[in-house]
Amino acid sequence: MLRLGVNIDHVATIRNARGTPWPDPLRAATLAQEAGADGITAHLREDRRHISDADIDRLMAALNLPLNLEMAATAEMQAIALRHRPHAVCIVPEKREERTTEGGLDVAGNEAFLADFIAPLREAGCRVSLFIGHEPRQVEAAARTGAAVVELHTGAYCDLDTEGRPAERDLELEALRKAAAQAHLLGLEVHAGHGLTFDTVGPIAAIPELRELNIGHFLIAESVFLGLGPAIREMRRRMDATRA
Repeated sequence: MLRLGVNIDHVATIRNARGTPWPDPLRAATLAQEAGADGITAHLREDRRHISDADIDRLMAALNLPLNLEMAATAEMQAIALRHRPHAVCIVPEKREERTTEGGLDVAGNEAFLADFIAPLREAGCRVSLFIGHEPRQVEAAARTGAAVVELHTGAYCDLDTEGRPAERDLELEALRKAAAQAHLLGLEVHAGHGLTFDTVGPIAAIPELRELNIGHFLIAESVFLGLGPAIREMRRRMDATRA
């Protein structure tokens, strides 16, 4: 079965735009669970632009689904993860000026640092994932750090599809397929995410080595028109239909 992790960051984005208590990310997580999500993802950014520390406290206290805590590789974030000990920690690159995560980690250029950063998280019982691109050297380096999982960045593939560049999109998709196969052979569990929509999820879900997709912004956007539960159920249906 291909698992679906629902990212609730942008529920918090809407809340923070007005400084009110609503919409509530915890309520979104509960609705996601009822709609068939297998896990909840939340990115606690250094600048706290959407998810807050209080959100993580509440999610850890009340959530029945596994929490995947996305975070930068900083001492502050490591301390937060060690205090909460979520089911999974996904380490992502983070720049203050970006709108959203741009590309994957440079694991090959920071292998020793990331191995040291990951070790205490593993000892605390967290499954550690590295958010990477499809370059073979990044996959190889990730396997040496002690991470259990890599999450492949699907943003470029989705952007090329949206921009109507099918030849380049298909090359990107093939590179993702090869990276998934390589990571699997190296003993890593393989996830994918970023920018996936109803239209783009099928070819990604068809990659046999993938075990989990993490999808957020599109589902929150569609929930404006469909409701969050129906949007998640439709994504789940498309994923399952591809695997079937």
